[in-house]
Amino acid sequence: MPQISLRDSKIYVAGHRGLVGSAIHRALIERGCKNIVTRTRQELDLRNQAAVQRLFESEKPDIVFLAAAKVGGILANDKYRGDFILENLEIQTNVISAAFKHGTKKLIFLGSSCIYPKFAPQPIPESALLTGPLEPTNEAYALAKIAGIMLCKSLKMQYGVDFISLMPTNMYGPGDNYDLQSSHVLPALIRKFHEAKVSNAKSVEIWGTGTPRREFMHSSDFADAAIFCAENYSGLEHLNVGSGEEVSISELANMIREVVEFDGEIVYDTTKPDGTPRKLMDSTRLFEMGWKPKIRLKDGIRMAYRDFLENHQCLKM
Repeated sequence: MPQISLRDSKIYVAGHRGLVGSAIHRALIERGCKNIVTRTRQELDLRNQAAVQRLFESEKPDIVFLAAAKVGGILANDKYRGDFILENLEIQTNVISAAFKHGTKKLIFLGSSCIYPKFAPQPIPESALLTGPLEPTNEAYALAKIAGIMLCKSLKMQYGVDFISLMPTNMYGPGDNYDLQSSHVLPALIRKFHEAKVSNAKSVEIWGTGTPRREFMHSSDFADAAIFCAENYSGLEHLNVGSGEEVSISELANMIREVVEFDGEIVYDTTKPDGTPRKLMDSTRLFEMGWKPKIRLKDGIRMAYRDFLENHQCLKM
């Protein structure tokens, strides 16, 4: 596939107000891209096939970053299984189909590390896909993302389109979701420790045992990787995008407690689920292409907490 020029292309960022999409949008602007198409959820419901087709008919984007998705943490994934699989299938199928029908030159589909089996080998290579049962609490969301990978791969195999799939690790950063009912672990802990500090609480309760190990990446690093892959990767198989470093939930909690400057205790509710015991992705293929993350976890947490204080007024001290 010929290398593409982002600065000379019309680029549609689907989900540009979300955690990942907003990071990609900012990174494109920083790189001098001026012809960027965006639509808010109010302007365009990506679950509406006809509306998505009309957008592609009128705009005809050269490049699409498909960052739009219905996302959430363990509780939301487990409680709203039907919503998660249905809405994600609708969103990604509508966008990928429209991009295919209207001649999009490059599409970057963003999945999730939860596509891999619960007990996949660690670090998880791309080849682990579909080799075992998924983590039950988020299998509906994972199956939707697997379908997106297969759709891009199948269209590429049959028609030769340059549609690629990237599997990010756990993401955090500006514009994150801090709702305790639907957020992921890192932003949820930032809010919990902050509120405990403000209220002078003696402890913070955390779900599970604290032993599961996770990998985290700042959204700015992922945006950089997504743009790098848009310019340099046209392979058939999906690519893992991780930091290459992992911490236990307990280590993460202590790191956040230190950044927030909370002096109380951490209490683990072992009656709540841990989720997958370990999830570190093998990003060797991407690293060997010449890309590496730049933001270390402790520095990224400081940046995230600063953003939390500045942009979540109702939760500020």
